[in-house]
Amino acid sequence: MTENTGTRSGAALVGESADEPMVRVENLHHSYGTGAVAVHALRGASFELRRGELVALKGRSGSGKTTLLHLIGGLDRADRGRVVIDGTDLSALGENELLELRRDRIGYIFQSFGLIPILTAAENVGVPLRLRRADPRERDERVALLLALVGLADHGAQRPAELSGGQQQRVSIARALANHPALLLADEPTGQLDAQTGLAVMELLRAVVASEGVTALVATHDPQLLGLADRVLELSDGEVVEH
Repeated sequence: MTENTGTRSGAALVGESADEPMVRVENLHHSYGTGAVAVHALRGASFELRRGELVALKGRSGSGKTTLLHLIGGLDRADRGRVVIDGTDLSALGENELLELRRDRIGYIFQSFGLIPILTAAENVGVPLRLRRADPRERDERVALLLALVGLADHGAQRPAELSGGQQQRVSIARALANHPALLLADEPTGQLDAQTGLAVMELLRAVVASEGVTALVATHDPQLLGLADRVLELSDGEVVEH
């Protein structure tokens, strides 16, 4: 039996309540390659993300941060272990259910911004709503609200090439919020920005978590940004430890 959200099958549900964490990662293993040349990115990683918190994930380059985000976001499947998001066990979902989960419940923010060059800022923000076939009036209202939230209310008609790096990342944050996600995953969102702009973007994420009530996991190697997080997790030798 499938719930009316379209993303959760009866087999996938493990129970959810206000006391349940938004994300539970249990004994996650993932490798690339086989045999002697295999690279073990994750070796039993386990942790939880509570609802409404901003958590920073740090680790040296190549430590597996992106791999972990991909597994949590349903972009890849683990070799062993499981990821439970808002009561839904990802390992119990088929490809179509994973697609719906990614579309409706998870927002992604990338280091490279990922904006469509020929679309305006407003059109980029509205892409997820178009894919969901939202009512045009609802879509326009949501886009306007989000552009205002990220401080770009007057830049909706500009294309990415006409915006600074910091402004492009703000557009990508607004786009990630379009479908009211429960979870935000950000992979080095300030990696292409100067220190001052990167700090402003991280402060914006902090404000967004509070205003939108989402849970956010932000991978970063910038020590200046770690102080803005509620908690800091470190990925080292394939395992996650809390600081």
